[in-house]
Amino acid sequence: MSSPRRQPARARTKPSQEINRPEVQSGSLESSLLRLVSDHQTAATRLREQTEKSKKEAIKSASRVSDLLVEAVNGGVEECFVNEKRIEVEIRALKATVMRFAKQTDQWLASTHAINNAIKEIGDFENWMKTMELDCKSITAAISNIHQS
Repeated sequence: MSSPRRQPARARTKPSQEINRPEVQSGSLESSLLRLVSDHQTAATRLREQTEKSKKEAIKSASRVSDLLVEAVNGGVEECFVNEKRIEVEIRALKATVMRFAKQTDQWLASTHAINNAIKEIGDFENWMKTMELDCKSITAAISNIHQS
């Protein structure tokens, strides 16, 4: 089938009244082409809008997934951070307790050394007293012997 021949395009454009006026053969072809172009533009606009809408939904979904992943990771990190802080507080408390016990132990050691020295001195004093008593008895015996002789 052969297509109808069209005349070459003219330099002058048709006024809008002539464009809208239906012609027998070329008018129906032009109106079909115009309708096809219009339908194509409408479909392209709809497709563009649908694509933009899908793009926005995908971005929103990706953002939500990202937020959920960050929350999941940060939840564990936050728990570790809280545990670390709690452990640090316990360490400080234990350090203070150990320092208090060390001080108390040093005080007890000083007290026991003082008691040991006091006991030694008592022992030394007893020994000195016994020595003095023996010396006194010896002196008394010597004086008695001298006095009796």
